[in-house]
Amino acid sequence: MDFAGWFTLGTVVFTAALLIATRVAADLILVGGLTLLILAQVLTPAEALAGVANPGLATVAVLYVVVAGLVDTGGIHALGSRLLGRPRSVAAAQTRLMLPVAAMSGFLNNTPVVAMLVPVVEDWARRTGLSVSRLMIPLSYAAILGGTLTLIGTSTNLIVHGMLLEHSELGPMGFFEIGAVGLPVTIIGLLFILGPGRWLLPERRPPLRIPGDAREYAVEMLVADGSPLVGRSIEEAGLRQLPGAFLAELERGHTLLPAVAPSERLRAGDRLLFVGVVDSLAELLRIRGLVPAPEQLFKLDTPRPERRLYEVVVADHCPVRGTTIREGGFRSRYEAVVLAVARNGERLRGKVGDITLRAGDTLLLEARPSFAERQRHSRDFLLIHELSGHAVPRHDRAWVALAVLAVMVGAAASGLVSMFEAALGAAAFMILTRCTTPASARASIDWSVLTVIGASLGIGQALIVTGAAATVAQWWLATAGDDPWLALVAIYALTSVFTSLVTNNAAAVLIFPIADTAAASLGVSLMPFVAAIMMAASASFATPISYQTNLIVYGPGGYRFSDYLRIGLPLNVLVGVVAVVLIPWVWGF
Repeated sequence: MDFAGWFTLGTVVFTAALLIATRVAADLILVGGLTLLILAQVLTPAEALAGVANPGLATVAVLYVVVAGLVDTGGIHALGSRLLGRPRSVAAAQTRLMLPVAAMSGFLNNTPVVAMLVPVVEDWARRTGLSVSRLMIPLSYAAILGGTLTLIGTSTNLIVHGMLLEHSELGPMGFFEIGAVGLPVTIIGLLFILGPGRWLLPERRPPLRIPGDAREYAVEMLVADGSPLVGRSIEEAGLRQLPGAFLAELERGHTLLPAVAPSERLRAGDRLLFVGVVDSLAELLRIRGLVPAPEQLFKLDTPRPERRLYEVVVADHCPVRGTTIREGGFRSRYEAVVLAVARNGERLRGKVGDITLRAGDTLLLEARPSFAERQRHSRDFLLIHELSGHAVPRHDRAWVALAVLAVMVGAAASGLVSMFEAALGAAAFMILTRCTTPASARASIDWSVLTVIGASLGIGQALIVTGAAATVAQWWLATAGDDPWLALVAIYALTSVFTSLVTNNAAAVLIFPIADTAAASLGVSLMPFVAAIMMAASASFATPISYQTNLIVYGPGGYRFSDYLRIGLPLNVLVGVVAVVLIPWVWGF
């Protein structure tokens, strides 16, 4: 191995050490490592940037646009409510999440499954009061485990199967054949996550949960006619345990219920008073069939999905200061609806329209997108702050977004088109049908995740082109001697390690010819080694860069590199032990 190979290995070790020992953003570290390889002329710029054109990375990028359509229409909320429900514990939540994800991943590529469910789980965690860090790694791991159930569960299985057909005469594998090992591994892996893994997952709460000086508002919401909430109890509707907010009272006709029981059934026309911080109350506007009660008094011409939420502070020169919101004609003067008022950081009781405004009051408004531009130089307000990410969903288009999602999944699962082509078509339809806007689609893309994936692929390419990967592989395999089972263990361990460094598909392609040579030299069947490569490359949990789904949940879960090592390394070992014990029984040497 020449200087380029040793330099690449040193760069990989140095990069991994930084990821483990520091809190520097993963994208900065990995791009820094890739930059070193380019400056040292180990990689050409074209080789370093080859990962940007990787179909897997492109698919993840396009799926962000598909997800934007689901979020902007409220489809995410509907999907999460139906699929996940309202669990009463972390273990119940993880079970509700992992079982369907593992099942879906057996028939769909697990990367898009995770990419589509990340915002669903984020929304679900907010509504159920659970820490998202207890859910994101289980989401990724369940998808990885489920991918081992069938031949199409991961792209790695298909690649290895193709190489098997090309380089041997063993014939094709059955659709569920790899599941003979994959199913026991999946069951044991899920039980590990629900059992010992529960104490290995980090508990990180978002800032909203940390008590502080956040402004507290009171917002009146109305159960609209024809609302899907009608007939459901407070608990069934998900209105009982809201993160950062609570239901203070319910007004029905001339009856006021100050202490609302969880079993209370909602009726059309019910007025609900919620108390909490702004982010939590803004989430109420995303619930289909729940509208701000002030709309009955102050109508805006602009359709609700085209409006924005703003916080403004009333100035001493404001002409409506000293009058009630209704008497001052706030709606007609500013073309904005006042949803709630806070004074000195505390909520004000009573009907919003009857509140007398004072200088310094903070108002939560719903207004046109042009509101901030029109009032930028006004002396009426001391501060105007748009609450980005809290646009009112286009509920009337939710069914369109869900239909586009269903068609995308069906087209990809049937093999009519590739996953990338299906996602690209779905993204285009999300924009053409106005489920999302071009601006929202652009803003939805998480460039840090894409950067991490692209840089990881580039570093993996350096290990391959310099020969460093092949040299290490051959040295490691030589330690197994003439024992077929030890050779199987060596192939599995080597594939698992390389998957953490050069991605699963690259590791499988690299190890397959080595395994083929080892089987021939030992005079044994190649099939156990093929199964070991499939399992090891498809079931890697120990680092965020070992599998694309781990990278996708890295940011949303608020994880550190060490979090994956703590729970993923024991799971890697457990899955590996089960696999290398079962594989010879299923196929035999």
